[in-house]
Amino acid sequence: MSVTSVANTIKRLLPVKASELPPILRPTTGNLYEVLSRTPSGGVGTKVHQVRWSNKNIVDSYWVVTRSQFKCEGKHGKAWGRLYWKGKLVSPRDERIRGALKYSWTEGQSKALGPKLPPTSPEGQSKGPSQD
Repeated sequence: MSVTSVANTIKRLLPVKASELPPILRPTTGNLYEVLSRTPSGGVGTKVHQVRWSNKNIVDSYWVVTRSQFKCEGKHGKAWGRLYWKGKLVSPRDERIRGALKYSWTEGQSKALGPKLPPTSPEGQSKGPSQD
């Protein structure tokens, strides 16, 4: 059986809408433990980032997960990793990943979602209409 026929069989068996997929197969954001529990390795070696970093145009920032423990069917737990901020390694040792339940997370590196705004300078700003 070829790879394409296997892929076609899987597509026929799975629902078309992402909302109809089982939670473990949905490619959506969630808390850190939900995102990591979808991976086969429990998240070890996975790059993850907070969705708000992309919303703030903070690019190339992510955690590389080195260890994880899950509770409550992957909705809670603990995770450790190394932080890369704007492409540079910040934490050379494993450290606990904070904000796992507080923020939305997704796999991969953060990317800019919108156009970068030019920096505003005090000289270039207008002072409004004159009151002569």
